[in-house]
Amino acid sequence: MFSQELWLENEKKCAVVRKSKPGRKRQELLALALGVKVGLKGIFFWPPLKLFACSQISSLVRRAALTHNDNHYNYEKMHNFKVHTFRGPHWCEYCANFMWGLIAQGVRCSDCGLNVHKQCSKYVPNDCQPDLKRIKKVYCCDLTTLVKAHNSQRPMVVDICIREIEARGLKSEGLYRVSGFTEHIEDVKMAFDRDGEKADISANIYPDINIITGALKLYFRDLPIPVITYDTYSKFIDAAKIPNADERLEAVHEVLMLLPPAHYETLRYLMIHLKKVTMNEKDNLMNAENLGIVFGPTLMRPPEDSTLTTLHDMRYQKLIVQILIENEDVLF
Repeated sequence: MFSQELWLENEKKCAVVRKSKPGRKRQELLALALGVKVGLKGIFFWPPLKLFACSQISSLVRRAALTHNDNHYNYEKMHNFKVHTFRGPHWCEYCANFMWGLIAQGVRCSDCGLNVHKQCSKYVPNDCQPDLKRIKKVYCCDLTTLVKAHNSQRPMVVDICIREIEARGLKSEGLYRVSGFTEHIEDVKMAFDRDGEKADISANIYPDINIITGALKLYFRDLPIPVITYDTYSKFIDAAKIPNADERLEAVHEVLMLLPPAHYETLRYLMIHLKKVTMNEKDNLMNAENLGIVFGPTLMRPPEDSTLTTLHDMRYQKLIVQILIENEDVLF
């Protein structure tokens, strides 16, 4: 785990780069930031140097931000304001002025209950802290909303399901490709919605591991905003279309940095798990390409609900997930 001292040290190195003369070559700047002596033949080391930078600097900054405080995960979340009619006198919790009118006097955040004027809602910072009492279910709940409500790094469904799969299912043939019984998968979904972290998905209740993998895939499909968000979807597709492998990998890494922290952390954890699945390919017959076919449409969906777009992008969705799995140790 990266400490705050490493974060500060990396910031100092980056500050050196920012203050350097604009005319210096990118190779020299990057080598300076990494503390690497390139030498006269530095041009031959430029491609691996860039990949090294991707894995050491950007990921360091991102992980340091995520692990700055083990007891609190500072994920920004926008308020989910909806027009509301208040009974009795109410004051805006942003400007402290009275909310006039008989109906629709203002807006209320459906996740944390913050009451403000409609005009004031434009200026409220993204500091929504969802109230667990207002989170009625686990599935179909916004990813960032869920992790902030539980003060966790990732959704509990992801953690619990992956632990169970790794404990007893990594060698199962056709893992993630073979489907479990729909009724049993729905039972697991209801168990998480009803019992949360106390949901029992052990082998005693669900001996078929495909039920657990099915429940995990269903969770990702039910997200209102996919793990790979709508905002970044087209950027990932464009990156997948780059013919040069090194440039494609660099482009994917740059787009990864645009993901919201909760989405980034969930994707990182899932890719580490899927890499373990591929390490048991001799038994489960699932390589990165096969997993890409399964998880491509599950993790990323086009913003517009177009069947034609979905069919056209399927090969790129598969390729993106395949790249993420195969280069998990470099990209995250």
